[in-house]
Amino acid sequence: MPGKNIHVVPTTNGWAVEAEGGGGQQQYASQEDAITAGTERAKREQVELLIHGRDGQIRERNSFGHDPRNIKG
Repeated sequence: MPGKNIHVVPTTNGWAVEAEGGGGQQQYASQEDAITAGTERAKREQVELLIHGRDGQIRERNSFGHDPRNIKG
């Protein structure tokens, strides 16, 4: 069963890294720190990292796991 994607999201006190569907957050003072930690976790768990902007919208996504798309090159 694939792992849950990791999200970097804004919080009232900074930024957080959390897995889809809950399961707790790790809090960070800066978005840069949260992205670094989220990237390491997504690589380790071989899932996708979704980075949200201050407005909550996804602004970037990076896949570190199995990519279901069949694209050559």
